[in-house]
Amino acid sequence: MAEADPAILAGIARVSEAAVADAAELDTRLREATTPFVVRGLVADWPLVQAARRSAAEARAYLLRHHRDRPFTVSIGRPGDDGRLFYDAGMAMNFTIARAKLPEIFAMIDAMEAGGEARPLYLASIDMNEYFDGLIEANHVDLGDRVLLSSIWMGTPTRIAAHNDVPHNLACVAVGRRRFTLFPREQYRNLYLGPIDNTPAGRAVSMVDFHDPDFAAHPRFREALEHALIADLEPGDALYIPALWWHHVEGLDRFNVLVNYWWRDSARFLGQPQDALNHAILAIRDLPDDQKAFWRDQFDYYVFGNDEGVTAHIPEAGRSVLAPLTPETAGRIRSFLLRQLSK
Repeated sequence: MAEADPAILAGIARVSEAAVADAAELDTRLREATTPFVVRGLVADWPLVQAARRSAAEARAYLLRHHRDRPFTVSIGRPGDDGRLFYDAGMAMNFTIARAKLPEIFAMIDAMEAGGEARPLYLASIDMNEYFDGLIEANHVDLGDRVLLSSIWMGTPTRIAAHNDVPHNLACVAVGRRRFTLFPREQYRNLYLGPIDNTPAGRAVSMVDFHDPDFAAHPRFREALEHALIADLEPGDALYIPALWWHHVEGLDRFNVLVNYWWRDSARFLGQPQDALNHAILAIRDLPDDQKAFWRDQFDYYVFGNDEGVTAHIPEAGRSVLAPLTPETAGRIRSFLLRQLSK
């Protein structure tokens, strides 16, 4: 896989590094951090990392000893696309989705390492609890009382376009080297995002090719680079990515494995903001300007402002969903929306 333009990389600041002595110190840093940080060697003692230090084949053998006998979902890219899993010229995906058992997928990687035709193979966001036995217990970070989604990402050299995720993310490199290029939340206008419904993996992605940016087509990307941060990670290193930060991810070696932990600060019964954005496009975006202005004011009043003036005149027992949400009132809104959308 080709490298990014060194001149571009040279101008990007590095993600700061932090040393943590124990789980309590990691917990404090995670709670206080507002920007990404790297912890070198955080998971260096993992058995998977130790296997990887011997060889990529040893790492695959270790994973096979823990996998469950069930089909895995794998993205298969095209030769000649430089590992980039993205859109083709017609805005369809330039990769196909297949289902296969893990030994079959790893056999394809073995063949490529032996000199076969190289193409991107990528197993993305595989739930470790559902697809492996004992792997998460043997390779684990103590993150206290956070409710975690623990995923593993495996594949050949790949480039994943810049995107963001709603939860916070602790990404731990287990096998191979990885490069993250990160941008603050507010840089989305300078990243030239693609569609929000036709996406490679559920989130809108930057249309900029980070290895060969077209500054004529994407001039504001220069501004984004002024705010960018870069992290080059070795096996055993970990990177904290705060919620909604944009990140472009590259797996740089012939076989790469990442384990990540996602968690949210908000209550689990709340809805997904992306769903609200999609519904607003459906219901508001194409209204006449004067009506859009009214609904913008309503959103400011009920959602973004939401001060005591919204409910002070309503008896407390009668404030319904205007009061702080509970699992019951959140469920009531969800049921109401399902009925309305099904009409």
